[in-house]
Amino acid sequence: MREVVQRTVVLQEAAQAPPAPRPAQRLSGQPYTLPEDAVEWVEALAALRRDVANSRIYPFREQVARACERAALALRAGAPEPGPPEWLRT
Repeated sequence: MREVVQRTVVLQEAAQAPPAPRPAQRLSGQPYTLPEDAVEWVEALAALRRDVANSRIYPFREQVARACERAALALRAGAPEPGPPEWLRT
């Protein structure tokens, strides 16, 4: 005599929530904030221009330059650039 047994096994994966995004921080540990108006943006870009040889910036100069070029194009076009956040595109 042969017995046929059927079983249904349901495997459940543990639902893991993605980790919460960490707020961006400056090297000093202070929270990162963007310039709040056009004057502050101009001042921030002037500071970048003066500090381009800084060892924290210099290794990433190509990525920074490409990001600045894309920002300049978007500013001239008058519309935000669609797509993923800037930091994912560099």
